[in-house]
Amino acid sequence: MRPTGRPTADEQHDTIDFVPKRELDRAEDQVRRQQREIERLKAEVERLRQALEAALRTSRRQAAPHSRGTPKGNPQRPGRKPGRRYGRRACRPIPARVDERISVPLPERCPHCGGGVEPESCQTQYQEEVVRRTVVRRFDIAVGRCHDCRRQVQGRHRLQTSDAVGVGNVQLGPEALTLAAILNKQMGLSLGHTRQVLSYGFGLEVSRGGLYRALARMARRAEPTYDGLVETVRKAPVNGMDETGWKVGGRLQWLHVAVSAQVTVYAVLPGRGYEQSVAILGAGYDGFLIHDGWAPYYRFALAFHQSCLAHLLKRCREMALVGPSGALAFPRAVEQLLQTSLALRDRYARGEVSQHGMRTASGKLEARLDRMLERRRRNPANQRLARHLEHERLWLFTFLHCFGLEATNNAAERAIRGMVIARKVWGGSRTWEGAHTHEALASVLRSCWQQGKDAFPRLVRLMRAPRTLILDIVPGTG
Repeated sequence: MRPTGRPTADEQHDTIDFVPKRELDRAEDQVRRQQREIERLKAEVERLRQALEAALRTSRRQAAPHSRGTPKGNPQRPGRKPGRRYGRRACRPIPARVDERISVPLPERCPHCGGGVEPESCQTQYQEEVVRRTVVRRFDIAVGRCHDCRRQVQGRHRLQTSDAVGVGNVQLGPEALTLAAILNKQMGLSLGHTRQVLSYGFGLEVSRGGLYRALARMARRAEPTYDGLVETVRKAPVNGMDETGWKVGGRLQWLHVAVSAQVTVYAVLPGRGYEQSVAILGAGYDGFLIHDGWAPYYRFALAFHQSCLAHLLKRCREMALVGPSGALAFPRAVEQLLQTSLALRDRYARGEVSQHGMRTASGKLEARLDRMLERRRRNPANQRLARHLEHERLWLFTFLHCFGLEATNNAAERAIRGMVIARKVWGGSRTWEGAHTHEALASVLRSCWQQGKDAFPRLVRLMRAPRTLILDIVPGTG
């Protein structure tokens, strides 16, 4: 007989514990939910992987001017359209002056059959050509001595740019130097390429070092004008601000830009904080600042701010592209809210909304944003966006309360774009003197363009002036 009592090891192994059906159904349902979540996450990972690969391919590809995403399936035929769709017909205008007149006689024999040719009429053709020629001027300068103080005195011609003789008796003319400044500081050519343009186009041979020293002399002449431009932005009611990296001697510094309605000021400074912005605007600036939300700008306590909506719209669109499906509602709602505010501004500009209606609609938009920010977000990216919006809350819709104020800092972005191109072409500046040369001349050239004034004759006049001259691009001068 088998003894009674506790079961043996074999009996324990054969024992089956029955699980209640409710718990079994619950476990199976949890497994199915987890399996669906795994499949969803796999699909999300694959989507993000493809998006990352596309972004990496785009970053390695030339962007402008032809790469604009997926080409159209049925693009329009390039060139002029036939018939009435041709558009406005135009040709080069007839030149205002003629420097050389050439008579072209008839040939004695017809080039087709060899027969005689009789005259009928005379047609006119114009040709505009660039003459590859460098003018060399020699100044024979009279030198004398004062009867009273016995100091040396020498004459000066209006075409001279300097009184230097001896070692410095061979100089670049003001027009050649102005062209070099425009090529290097405005168009972004390196000093080496600028030297090649002067050589190929005009037969003028000059070294890169010679160009550097000549441009530094021009920047010193432009110093009073540059100081006037800085004073102008400090007094301007509205300024757009931005900054980008700029190498000086191979070390990272920062190029700052301030854009007002009349002038643009560049400054290369060792940092991108509040102290560097104060060097341009001054600590007591109390106008409107339009910027991308960079925290140091908010330390201008007396100023009114407008946070750039273009940066926020771009951020929302990117989040909607790469975010998980359950977290897309918030960035899309923010994007729609910002687009609504821009549409409200445009409707007010067209006269479709009254001033009272503008204030009422602006208040509703702000209340709508407050309700959106009251909700807690579980997605980390949405949490970061919500924190940023809470920080920018007071400065998102300044443009709705101050009509005429820009909602984006596109003006500063456009002003700094040329500097970014120059940095990519030739890296920055090797010395702080070169950095100052760049900021001064670039500010003068950009301000001339901004005011619709020709920079060429102004820089030529600056170089020929025997005394300190402030250009008429500084308001209140000229």
